[in-house]
Amino acid sequence: MGKIQLPAIIHVVAVLVSAIVITIPATVVVAVPLGRLVTPEFFNNIRNKAGSNCKGKHFYTRRAFLKAAKSYPRFGHLDSVEESKREIAAFFAHVSHETGDLCYTEEIERGTYCDSSAVANPCAPGRQYYGRGPLQLSWNYNYGECGKANGFDGLRNPDIVARDPVVTWKSALWFWSTSVRPTERKGFGQGFGATIRRVNGGECNGGSPAAVAARVKYYRAYCRSFGITPGPNISC
Repeated sequence: MGKIQLPAIIHVVAVLVSAIVITIPATVVVAVPLGRLVTPEFFNNIRNKAGSNCKGKHFYTRRAFLKAAKSYPRFGHLDSVEESKREIAAFFAHVSHETGDLCYTEEIERGTYCDSSAVANPCAPGRQYYGRGPLQLSWNYNYGECGKANGFDGLRNPDIVARDPVVTWKSALWFWSTSVRPTERKGFGQGFGATIRRVNGGECNGGSPAAVAARVKYYRAYCRSFGITPGPNISC
């Protein structure tokens, strides 16, 4: 056998290395088709609890929700079907509580909710930033940032959140995605209780046990509806 030249060996090794494909597993994200989960029956079971004189009974629609959700494709996409369903159940549990089963489009006890220290989102003259929409979006800084993210002037026209059926759901999904979901980005290991603290932490630690119990009751019911368990740490 003749002597193999070093350049030839290097060439063979290079060919072998180039043929090796290293596959790094990506983070698994499980999509739950919202239209199949948030069915007309599920949505109407919530809305039908509202009285006939409730403004939100006809304002909040499933079609508008599904349209708004297209702007938030990560919603309902966690690392398992069960976790994804828990997120959706949690979202609607808070929506049900905040709106009285899709009855209210605006907060009953209104205030200006103007934080003058929010220099990036200054309050507009004559405007009030009380709770509106499915998660009762409040404060000028939230209206300002929500508007920037969704293409409307939240500071000068906060009323659009209670007047446009698609914008209203976008406001809720924006707040969920920016202020609630980060606590559950890797699933619901922290439990539903963590979302209560993000939506209205003042209810926790004895602040309003009845309100906490009501949110948990909704969450349990929606988990049952989706055929899943509620998971750990469901109260705050």
